[in-house]
Amino acid sequence: MKKYLIYCVIAVVALGCSNEKRSHESMDEMETLKTADTTLTEKIIKTADMRFRVKNVQSTKEQLSQVVTATGGFVAEFSIESEVQNNEKVKYSADSLLELTSYRTGGFMIAKVPSEKLDEFTNKVAKMAVFIDTQSLKMDDVGSTYLSNQLKNNNKAEAVEQLGDLPAKKSSTVQAKLDLKNQYVDSKIENLNIMGRVKYSTITLNFYQGNTVTKMLVSNDNLSDFRPDFFKRFGLGFQNGWDIFKEFILILTNLWMLLLLIAAGYFVYRQYRTKVS
Repeated sequence: MKKYLIYCVIAVVALGCSNEKRSHESMDEMETLKTADTTLTEKIIKTADMRFRVKNVQSTKEQLSQVVTATGGFVAEFSIESEVQNNEKVKYSADSLLELTSYRTGGFMIAKVPSEKLDEFTNKVAKMAVFIDTQSLKMDDVGSTYLSNQLKNNNKAEAVEQLGDLPAKKSSTVQAKLDLKNQYVDSKIENLNIMGRVKYSTITLNFYQGNTVTKMLVSNDNLSDFRPDFFKRFGLGFQNGWDIFKEFILILTNLWMLLLLIAAGYFVYRQYRTKVS
């Protein structure tokens, strides 16, 4: 009976200690979450877009590259493209044509500039424009996403430590640890990307110039323009006719036997008709 009472007391004490331990762990977790909430800070991602007309696309592209570098940023992408609006060729001389081309040139650039210098940069770009078609700015606060990734990473790190105490030979334990580590890496990379986008703002620039007309002398590719004049072709016609006539005589000469047979047949036919009549 005494042993039974002793076992009951030990069980009650152990249960109380376990509940107290769980209570302390819950309090610690709540305290951690409260502390984490106080560290929530703004993390603003800025993105801007501008479309504007310039006097010369190529020179503007060079100026923009210089301004981006001067502000501590870098050019992530750029391209220049010319689109032909109209093309025409007119006769300039017997062997050359004047090619007239109307085209429109446009430029595209994606730049990364320090976020604190974005306004300064856009003001400098605006001064390069003849006029601005559109200009926009967007700001996204991703501080909560960043904090969420941090807290989840802490939980994953603790879970990996707890799984480390389990037998490592179990395939399920190994796979669980691997999955948690991969998720940890993904969240870590995502936070690094967030910090990069917070530090450097992305601005997309579309700029163009008015239609340009170019003149260029090119070779005449119309073969009919290279024919001889009328009188030359008239004389060549007589000469070609005489050559054809001579060739015809030569053909008849080669067929003299056939002509002789035809003549003999005709003579026999005439004699037969005369006798009959």
